Amino acid sequence: MPVTPPPAVTRRRTGIAAGAALVLCLAVTGCSGLGRTAVGPVEYRTDKDEVVSVNSPSVKGCHKMAPGGAREVVNETRIDMILYPTSDCSGGGTTYVATTFTDINSPRNAPWRSYRFVH
Repeated sequence: MPVTPPPAVTRRRTGIAAGAALVLCLAVTGCSGLGRTAVGPVEYRTDKDEVVSVNSPSVKGCHKMAPGGAREVVNETRIDMILYPTSDCSGGGTTYVATTFTDINSPRNAPWRSYRFVH
């Protein structure tokens, strides 16, 4: 014949299990607010032929480039990106650069001044 614990012990175990589940849910929710990154570098070449490398930038928001902008951008991250000729990721004249691809801007066009990720 199986032995069943008294009701008070059963309620205590249920309460402990419910409390542990609540703590785990809160921990997961808190951690989900951490910024995700685009794994890998974004490299670009400025008008002065300087190479700038940004390793694993955040997938959120607009990222400004060097003051002179960039003529060549290499996306070695795992997320596609959009290049903008403005410093605030606004306006038209954008270019879509898929992951592991490179974009070389024509000298007749304005340099890229910012980028954001497609996520």
